[in-house]
Amino acid sequence: MGEKTSKKKTITYEKWGYVFIFPFFASFLIFSFFPLLDTVRYSFYEYYRSGLKEIGPNFIGLKNYIELLSTDLPKYAGNTFILWIIGFAPQIVISLLLASWFVDARLKIRAKQFFKVVIYLPNLIMAAAFSMLFFTLFSDTGPINSFLMNQGITAQPVRFMASVGGTRGLIGLMNFLMWFGNTTIMLMAAIMGVSPSLFEAAQIDGCNPRQIFFKITLPLIRPILAYTMITSMIGGLQMFDVPQVLTAGQGNPDRTSMTLIMYLNNHLASKNYGMAGALSVYLFIVSAILCFIVYRMMNVNDPDGSKAAAKKHKKNAKKEAGR
Repeated sequence: MGEKTSKKKTITYEKWGYVFIFPFFASFLIFSFFPLLDTVRYSFYEYYRSGLKEIGPNFIGLKNYIELLSTDLPKYAGNTFILWIIGFAPQIVISLLLASWFVDARLKIRAKQFFKVVIYLPNLIMAAAFSMLFFTLFSDTGPINSFLMNQGITAQPVRFMASVGGTRGLIGLMNFLMWFGNTTIMLMAAIMGVSPSLFEAAQIDGCNPRQIFFKITLPLIRPILAYTMITSMIGGLQMFDVPQVLTAGQGNPDRTSMTLIMYLNNHLASKNYGMAGALSVYLFIVSAILCFIVYRMMNVNDPDGSKAAAKKHKKNAKKEAGR
């Protein structure tokens, strides 16, 4: 009797964890993983539409991959990289400056919440709507040209979208305005996570703001910087809506603003699923390689140099002992 009462029934809730995560894995398999495998499979097949006739699917091995390299794919990859750099370089610099200013209590900036909302607002606007706005503003008969001509700055309308620098500059400016607010908020959160005692100790030791920023702030927020750069790089490789709307899908002038995803969209529009699949695989491989390189560069095991100093000290000690 005593033995029966001493045994208590245990209740486990482990199964409910699997129940709750099952919908995610089910949707991931159905809508992401299986289509990804299908895309890889199509990349090895000749499968396109010629008029009303559908060709394939016929297995052709690596022919799609080889044929893509003989097209303008390298040129479009260069366009994508240039457009990403134009938008990302000022974005990360200005976001770092704004983040460091907003979290610096010594500056006593008023209405911080208002400025945070204002700089984040462009991120809420759809890229297509943003592109149409810039297309209207910078067109030959748009408000910008009207202002320049009324003020006597130019005698003729400036054809912003007829030049390579003008079109790329507008695309980079739009990407910068759309995303720098989101980057600023993330970097602010990263800096706020650093212990204030570190900054106070540095100030007591006589460090100036520049030294504090480069020697303390940047090394300690390196993981967030790596995350920001990786996500921005993936977004840059997937750049589509802004140049697509601004150039009406043509990548003008002379296809200098044609991105990889715009090129992929052209293959999908022409029902060339084999080439589209091969290009998708190329994009996946390039994204994985670039992300790995950035991760290795930004995440070191010795951010403060303590391990290197200890190793050097140990090496010197061995030399002294050898003498």
